[in-house]
Amino acid sequence: MSVNDPIADMLTRVRNCLMIGQSLVAMPNTKIKAEIARILKEEGYIESYEVVEGENPNRQILRLKLKYVGERRQRKSVITGLERVSRPGRRVYTHMKDIPWVLSGMGIAILSTPKGVMTGQRARQLGVGGELLCKVW
Repeated sequence: MSVNDPIADMLTRVRNCLMIGQSLVAMPNTKIKAEIARILKEEGYIESYEVVEGENPNRQILRLKLKYVGERRQRKSVITGLERVSRPGRRVYTHMKDIPWVLSGMGIAILSTPKGVMTGQRARQLGVGGELLCKVW
């Protein structure tokens, strides 16, 4: 199946799994999805991620292990919200000074910059702007 916006598809799969309380999410792998997963792992939003070979030899699968806190009945997800900002129909670019603060610093903005995919805070430190991919809180 062809997907027009693979990042939105990734975020929707994660959001759906969080709603039903699943701990594993699987999706087709791309470089940008793997970089977003790396950032989510570094920032503590997911437990782990891995890229594995799929049934088709030239297809790879990206698996995310979602992170929850609390006991079995009171279990809550670490991720409370995901929002896609820049879409194929409307690209959103931002200057270093205009990178948004997500929930007053409690969340992260993920950007695609000339120096790679990074969080908004890291982009401010490096003094670069770029395409605002998504917000996570």
